[in-house]
Amino acid sequence: RLVEESHLSARRTLAKLGIPRTTFYRWYDRYLQRGEAGLQDQSPKPKHVWNRVPTDVKRKVVNLALQETELSPRELAVTFTDQERYFVSESTVYRTLKAHDLITSPAFIVLKAANEFKDKTTGINQLWQTDFTYIKVLGWGWFYLSTVLDDYSRYIVSWKLCTNMRAEDVTDTLDLALQASGCDQVHVVHKPRLLSDNGSSYVSGDLAEWLQDKGMKHSRGAPYH
Repeated sequence: RLVEESHLSARRTLAKLGIPRTTFYRWYDRYLQRGEAGLQDQSPKPKHVWNRVPTDVKRKVVNLALQETELSPRELAVTFTDQERYFVSESTVYRTLKAHDLITSPAFIVLKAANEFKDKTTGINQLWQTDFTYIKVLGWGWFYLSTVLDDYSRYIVSWKLCTNMRAEDVTDTLDLALQASGCDQVHVVHKPRLLSDNGSSYVSGDLAEWLQDKGMKHSRGAPYH
Protein backbone atom coordinates (compact mmCIF):
# COMPACT_ATOMS: atom_id res chain seq x y z
CA ARG A 1 0.00 0.00 0.00
CA LEU A 2 2.92 2.34 0.68
CA VAL A 3 4.14 1.83 -2.88
CA GLU A 4 0.65 2.21 -4.38
CA GLU A 5 -0.10 5.45 -2.52
CA SER A 6 3.38 6.99 -2.70
CA HIS A 7 3.79 10.24 -4.67
CA LEU A 8 7.17 8.91 -5.80
CA SER A 9 7.67 6.33 -8.52
CA ALA A 10 7.64 2.67 -7.52
CA ARG A 11 11.38 2.43 -8.18
CA ARG A 12 12.27 5.37 -5.93
CA THR A 13 9.82 4.28 -3.22
CA LEU A 14 11.28 0.77 -3.13
CA ALA A 15 14.79 2.20 -3.05
CA LYS A 16 13.90 4.18 0.09
CA LEU A 17 12.34 1.06 1.64
CA GLY A 18 15.42 -1.02 0.74
CA ILE A 19 13.40 -3.65 -1.12
CA PRO A 20 14.53 -4.93 -4.56
CA ARG A 21 11.97 -4.39 -7.31
CA THR A 22 12.02 -8.07 -8.29
CA THR A 23 11.17 -9.03 -4.72
CA PHE A 24 8.37 -6.47 -4.50
CA TYR A 25 6.70 -7.51 -7.76
CA ARG A 26 6.97 -11.17 -6.80
CA TRP A 27 5.18 -10.38 -3.53
CA TYR A 28 2.66 -8.20 -5.37
CA ASP A 29 1.80 -10.94 -7.88
CA ARG A 30 1.34 -13.45 -5.08
CA TYR A 31 -0.91 -11.00 -3.20
CA LEU A 32 -3.05 -10.33 -6.27
CA GLN A 33 -3.46 -14.06 -6.90
CA ARG A 34 -4.06 -15.37 -3.35
CA GLY A 35 -4.43 -12.37 -1.06
CA GLU A 36 -2.60 -12.42 2.28
CA ALA A 37 -2.32 -16.22 2.10
CA GLY A 38 0.01 -15.80 -0.85
CA LEU A 39 2.47 -13.87 1.32
CA GLN A 40 2.99 -16.72 3.79
CA ASP A 41 6.41 -18.39 3.84
CA GLN A 42 6.71 -21.15 1.26
CA SER A 43 8.93 -24.20 1.23
CA PRO A 44 12.09 -23.57 -0.83
CA LYS A 45 12.07 -27.17 -2.00
CA PRO A 46 11.07 -27.72 -5.64
CA LYS A 47 7.77 -29.51 -6.25
CA HIS A 48 9.51 -32.01 -8.48
CA VAL A 49 13.08 -33.20 -8.89
CA TRP A 50 14.39 -32.24 -12.32
CA ASN A 51 16.58 -35.32 -12.77
CA ARG A 52 14.47 -38.01 -11.11
CA VAL A 53 14.94 -41.40 -12.76
CA PRO A 54 11.63 -42.64 -14.27
CA THR A 55 9.90 -45.62 -12.62
CA ASP A 56 10.12 -47.76 -15.75
CA VAL A 57 13.90 -47.24 -15.89
CA LYS A 58 14.24 -48.32 -12.25
CA ARG A 59 12.17 -51.41 -13.05
CA LYS A 60 14.55 -52.28 -15.90
CA VAL A 61 17.54 -51.82 -13.58
CA VAL A 62 16.01 -54.25 -11.07
CA ASN A 63 15.25 -56.78 -13.81
CA LEU A 64 18.84 -56.57 -15.07
CA ALA A 65 20.16 -57.05 -11.52
CA LEU A 66 18.03 -60.17 -11.10
CA GLN A 67 19.39 -61.54 -14.38
CA GLU A 68 23.04 -60.61 -13.78
CA THR A 69 23.38 -61.49 -10.11
CA GLU A 70 27.19 -61.47 -10.16
CA LEU A 71 27.52 -57.86 -11.27
CA SER A 72 28.26 -55.04 -8.82
CA PRO A 73 26.22 -51.80 -8.89
CA ARG A 74 29.02 -50.14 -10.88
CA GLU A 75 29.13 -52.97 -13.41
CA LEU A 76 25.34 -52.96 -13.62
CA ALA A 77 25.36 -49.20 -14.33
CA VAL A 78 27.83 -49.66 -17.18
CA THR A 79 25.99 -52.68 -18.60
CA PHE A 80 22.62 -50.93 -18.42
CA THR A 81 23.99 -47.81 -20.13
CA ASP A 82 25.57 -49.87 -22.92
CA GLN A 83 22.48 -52.03 -23.49
CA GLU A 84 19.70 -49.48 -23.07
CA ARG A 85 21.56 -46.37 -24.31
CA TYR A 86 20.21 -44.59 -21.21
CA PHE A 87 22.72 -43.33 -18.64
CA VAL A 88 22.24 -44.29 -15.00
CA SER A 89 24.88 -43.62 -12.37
CA GLU A 90 26.34 -46.17 -10.00
CA SER A 91 24.70 -44.37 -7.05
CA THR A 92 21.28 -44.55 -8.76
CA VAL A 93 21.68 -48.29 -9.28
CA TYR A 94 22.81 -48.75 -5.68
CA ARG A 95 19.85 -46.81 -4.24
CA THR A 96 17.39 -48.62 -6.50
CA LEU A 97 18.69 -52.06 -5.53
CA LYS A 98 18.88 -51.13 -1.86
CA ALA A 99 15.21 -50.06 -1.94
CA HIS A 100 14.38 -53.58 -3.20
CA ASP A 101 16.63 -55.32 -0.62
CA LEU A 102 18.98 -56.52 -3.34
CA ILE A 103 22.16 -55.11 -1.78
CA THR A 104 24.37 -57.17 0.52
CA SER A 105 27.05 -55.80 2.83
CA PRO A 106 30.21 -55.17 0.80
CA ALA A 107 33.49 -56.87 1.64
CA PHE A 108 35.83 -53.89 1.91
CA ILE A 109 39.41 -54.38 0.79
CA VAL A 110 41.95 -51.91 2.14
CA LEU A 111 44.99 -51.43 -0.08
CA LYS A 112 48.05 -49.44 0.89
CA ALA A 113 48.83 -46.81 -1.71
CA ALA A 114 52.43 -46.27 -2.76
CA ASN A 115 53.98 -42.88 -2.03
CA GLU A 116 54.72 -42.33 -5.72
CA PHE A 117 54.46 -44.01 -9.12
CA LYS A 118 57.05 -46.68 -9.86
CA ASP A 119 57.48 -45.63 -13.49
CA LYS A 120 57.50 -41.84 -13.67
CA THR A 121 56.82 -39.89 -16.85
CA THR A 122 59.82 -38.19 -18.44
CA GLY A 123 58.07 -35.73 -20.76
CA ILE A 124 54.77 -34.17 -21.73
CA ASN A 125 51.98 -36.07 -23.50
CA GLN A 126 53.14 -39.45 -22.23
CA LEU A 127 50.39 -39.88 -19.67
CA TRP A 128 47.12 -37.99 -19.28
CA GLN A 129 45.04 -38.21 -16.14
CA THR A 130 41.29 -37.65 -16.33
CA ASP A 131 38.49 -37.37 -13.79
CA PHE A 132 35.20 -35.63 -13.03
CA THR A 133 34.84 -32.94 -10.35
CA TYR A 134 31.38 -32.45 -8.81
CA ILE A 135 30.03 -28.89 -8.62
CA LYS A 136 26.66 -28.22 -6.98
CA VAL A 137 24.75 -25.12 -8.08
CA LEU A 138 22.20 -24.14 -5.44
CA GLY A 139 18.67 -24.07 -6.76
CA TRP A 140 19.55 -25.99 -9.90
CA GLY A 141 21.49 -29.19 -9.38
CA TRP A 142 24.87 -30.74 -10.17
CA PHE A 143 27.45 -29.90 -12.82
CA TYR A 144 30.38 -32.19 -13.59
CA LEU A 145 33.75 -30.79 -14.65
CA SER A 146 35.64 -33.23 -16.88
CA THR A 147 39.37 -32.50 -17.08
CA VAL A 148 42.43 -33.95 -18.80
CA LEU A 149 45.68 -33.24 -16.94
CA ASP A 150 49.18 -33.93 -18.25
CA ASP A 151 51.01 -36.07 -15.70
CA TYR A 152 54.45 -34.61 -16.35
CA SER A 153 53.71 -30.88 -16.54
CA ARG A 154 50.54 -30.94 -14.34
CA TYR A 155 48.96 -28.73 -17.01
CA ILE A 156 45.20 -28.91 -17.67
CA VAL A 157 45.24 -29.82 -21.35
CA SER A 158 41.46 -29.56 -21.74
CA TRP A 159 38.24 -29.35 -19.77
CA LYS A 160 34.49 -29.52 -20.34
CA LEU A 161 31.60 -28.57 -18.05
CA CYS A 162 28.92 -31.28 -18.31
CA THR A 163 25.43 -31.94 -17.00
CA ASN A 164 26.15 -35.65 -16.87
CA MET A 165 29.05 -38.11 -16.65
CA ARG A 166 28.74 -40.16 -19.83
CA ALA A 167 31.42 -41.79 -21.97
CA GLU A 168 30.52 -39.21 -24.62
CA ASP A 169 31.54 -36.42 -22.22
CA VAL A 170 34.89 -38.15 -21.67
CA THR A 171 35.57 -38.54 -25.40
CA ASP A 172 34.57 -34.90 -26.03
CA THR A 173 37.14 -33.77 -23.43
CA LEU A 174 39.78 -36.06 -24.95
CA ASP A 175 39.03 -34.69 -28.43
CA LEU A 176 39.69 -31.20 -27.09
CA ALA A 177 42.95 -32.44 -25.51
CA LEU A 178 44.15 -34.02 -28.75
CA GLN A 179 43.42 -30.77 -30.59
CA ALA A 180 45.10 -28.58 -27.95
CA SER A 181 48.23 -30.76 -27.81
CA GLY A 182 48.46 -31.18 -31.58
CA CYS A 183 48.48 -34.96 -31.26
CA ASP A 184 45.64 -35.18 -33.78
CA GLN A 185 47.53 -33.19 -36.42
CA VAL A 186 51.03 -34.70 -36.50
CA HIS A 187 52.32 -38.26 -36.53
CA VAL A 188 53.51 -39.38 -33.10
CA VAL A 189 55.07 -42.72 -32.20
CA HIS A 190 52.91 -43.15 -29.10
CA LYS A 191 49.66 -41.37 -28.36
CA PRO A 192 49.26 -40.28 -24.69
CA ARG A 193 48.21 -43.10 -22.37
CA LEU A 194 45.05 -42.38 -20.36
CA LEU A 195 44.86 -42.91 -16.60
CA SER A 196 41.46 -42.88 -14.86
CA ASP A 197 39.55 -44.40 -11.99
CA ASN A 198 36.89 -47.08 -12.40
CA GLY A 199 33.89 -44.79 -12.84
CA SER A 200 31.08 -46.06 -15.06
CA SER A 201 31.97 -43.68 -17.90
CA TYR A 202 35.59 -44.90 -17.87
CA VAL A 203 34.86 -48.63 -17.98
CA SER A 204 32.23 -48.39 -20.72
CA GLY A 205 32.56 -50.19 -24.02
CA ASP A 206 32.00 -46.97 -25.97
CA LEU A 207 35.11 -45.37 -24.44
CA ALA A 208 37.18 -48.51 -25.07
CA GLU A 209 36.21 -48.48 -28.75
CA TRP A 210 36.97 -44.76 -29.05
CA LEU A 211 40.43 -45.15 -27.49
CA GLN A 212 41.23 -48.11 -29.71
CA ASP A 213 40.25 -46.09 -32.77
CA LYS A 214 42.54 -43.24 -31.65
CA GLY A 215 45.43 -45.59 -30.85
CA MET A 216 45.45 -44.65 -27.16
CA LYS A 217 46.08 -47.08 -24.31
CA HIS A 218 44.08 -46.94 -21.08
CA SER A 219 45.13 -47.67 -17.51
CA ARG A 220 42.71 -47.67 -14.55
CA GLY A 221 43.74 -47.24 -10.94
CA ALA A 222 43.15 -50.04 -8.46
CA PRO A 223 39.99 -49.72 -6.33
CA TYR A 224 40.49 -47.78 -3.05
CA HIS A 225 43.96 -46.70 -4.29
